[in-house]
Amino acid sequence: MSTPPASILRRLGLDRPALRAWALYDWANSAFVLVIITAVFPVYYRQVAANGIDGARADFWFSLVTSMTLVLVALLAPVLGALGDFLGRRKALLAIFLSLGVAASAGLALVQEGDWTLALVLFAIGNLGVATSFVFYDALLPHIARGDELDRVSTAGYALGYLGSGLLLIVDLAAIQRPALFGLANSGLATRLSFLSVALWWALFSLPLFRRVPEPPRRIESDERAAAMAAVAATFSRLGETFHELSTGYREAFKLLIAVLIYNDGIGTIIRMASIYAASRGLPNQHIIGAILLVQFVGIPFAFLFGALAGRIGAKRSILLALVVYTGISILAYRMQTVQEFYLLAILVGMVQGGAQALSRSLFAAMIPKHKASEFFGFFAVFEKFAGILGPLVFTLMIGFTGSSQKAILSVIAFFALGGFLLSRVDVEAGGRLAREIDARLLGDALEEPGPTPRVSGT
Repeated sequence: MSTPPASILRRLGLDRPALRAWALYDWANSAFVLVIITAVFPVYYRQVAANGIDGARADFWFSLVTSMTLVLVALLAPVLGALGDFLGRRKALLAIFLSLGVAASAGLALVQEGDWTLALVLFAIGNLGVATSFVFYDALLPHIARGDELDRVSTAGYALGYLGSGLLLIVDLAAIQRPALFGLANSGLATRLSFLSVALWWALFSLPLFRRVPEPPRRIESDERAAAMAAVAATFSRLGETFHELSTGYREAFKLLIAVLIYNDGIGTIIRMASIYAASRGLPNQHIIGAILLVQFVGIPFAFLFGALAGRIGAKRSILLALVVYTGISILAYRMQTVQEFYLLAILVGMVQGGAQALSRSLFAAMIPKHKASEFFGFFAVFEKFAGILGPLVFTLMIGFTGSSQKAILSVIAFFALGGFLLSRVDVEAGGRLAREIDARLLGDALEEPGPTPRVSGT
């Protein structure tokens, strides 16, 4: 007897309209991450927008703008998270930064040869928009999913992100490589239209979230109500209070953040340096792009499988398993000689990348109070952004020290080993129990103000 569709959706973490609408935002915004950040824009910037200036200068400004944007997100995320929680307007703030990212993506379609300054400004705005929107998007997760659903729903989001962005990239690459088949004059026009396609894709598939995901209720703590603080004052007061609580009271959640900071440095290094490493080993560009697409589509079923695996052995053990696989990936990358071996590495990365990151998100969501989810995920964003700095820096220093990117790749193992050890010391049960107790206590004595009533569709 066949399995009913409702049962399948339940196993995937997508059995309610709000869950599907939430996960679909990953489908929407991952197009920016894959098409603009990873695959298409860096090449267009280097070959077209920055044409006419020295290559080293172009690379310097690209790296500087990227790093400055990450730092800006890290500074803004906790403040904006606290503001969203205090005002009870998480979805409104998400919409603002989503709109920034969509507008910047569309604006990139106007970038012509030599417009490298405009390209970098729009790229920075787009990065700011997508990264900051994730603070409020992630913060909605514990409000729409029950405790036993967090892992499945989070991994479902990553799976849909892989699928949606992969499909759009295939179409965009086909247009760039064969523009005449799409009625386009040349590859340059096709590339610019790919940026516009990201804007339309991101905007269109974000709509279900605003229609079907309810705004979480606004909860003001008793000392805030008594003091009648203005929004700005309350935001900074909450920010300091939340950081103190996170580092002293929510010790297990804080330990998890430290572990995420370290092992995500290793994951981020592999993501960011894979193309450069492959090129240094003499692999052709078409195989590098092919491997990027392979990661996307292998990641779809394995993201779902990691959600199911977490239901059996727990999210922490599942992440530790992924880190063991990443250690093997680093060793295999050191020994890589052929295109076939590079594709094998892409398959292995696709198997664990989405699962490790999605379960890190859901594990953190299970150990924080719901009424301060945006604030806590603001700090989560800080740790994620700084995780993108140290790993590539160590990798670069090791290249300078050893004279070889092949030997430098082994340095990544240290991040997985240390991060995995710290993760093994996290008491997930104690962290979750504390968060539930705080939420229960707040429901008993705090003022609750409902947010705007959303339009909710039926099943």
